[in-house]
Amino acid sequence: MTGKLDGKVAFITGAARGQGRAHAIAMAREGADIIAVDICRDIPSNPYPLATPEDLAETERAVKEIGRRVVARVADVRERHELREAVEAGVADLGKIDIVVANAGILPMAMGNPDPMGFVDASDVDLVGVMNTVAVALPHLPDGASVIVTGSTAGMIRGTTTSPDMGPGGAGYGWSKRVVIEYVDEMCLHLAPRMIRINAIHPTNCNTHLLQNEGMYGVFRPDLKAEGKTPTREDAEPLFSLFQAMPIPYIEPEDMANLGVFLASDDSRYITGQHIRVDAGSLLKWPTGPGG
Repeated sequence: MTGKLDGKVAFITGAARGQGRAHAIAMAREGADIIAVDICRDIPSNPYPLATPEDLAETERAVKEIGRRVVARVADVRERHELREAVEAGVADLGKIDIVVANAGILPMAMGNPDPMGFVDASDVDLVGVMNTVAVALPHLPDGASVIVTGSTAGMIRGTTTSPDMGPGGAGYGWSKRVVIEYVDEMCLHLAPRMIRINAIHPTNCNTHLLQNEGMYGVFRPDLKAEGKTPTREDAEPLFSLFQAMPIPYIEPEDMANLGVFLASDDSRYITGQHIRVDAGSLLKWPTGPGG
């Protein structure tokens, strides 16, 4: 039985865990070989641990277990030369790139932390990292390729991460995701003559480390923080559900990956410049912002 992505090669950033790993596994199951990239070290302004070399090795193992080829490299999306070296290694081994998933992202949101580097690092990873990923991949893309960018409903719903008490990192995240929307719109017109598609997928709360961390629990339970307590996942999870119209606390990485497979496949050959929400109705529930 042939897969939707047989014979294709996907270049995925942030591939060591979370949504990136889900994209890698889902695309491998549909026949794609994978170039998997992640930073595999922490960024000081980010309040939760980032992926490790062991996480990237697990993604590599999972793809190989499916029977697909994989090239895994440590690279920082903020550093274009590192990404270029990773791409060149992948192309040397796998021959080409047909699919780009610009997925790497951080949310350095911390209550009461006014460190301006949070804004810098969020925009460097979440915006510049996307542009770097596309830039280094583009020389290798054939006509008819697909570029998929991970956005966020935070770029569509004002106030999701940008209130002053969420710090510069939250503001940088929301700003970056808003500009990513404009970037996809602009690049759509530049890539269209070569039949290259570019689309963005925008999740609501997603069950990854970006959501499941102590800093985020404090955002949802400031009452406990004010009492000097450390909020836990169990404390915060009931409030996660308030953000979506559907009665769920979050989506799973696989929900994003399922859409990624469709956008990577020839089934979406004329779909480009689109912003597709996997948000369980959150934008329509809060069109003017949380609580609005």
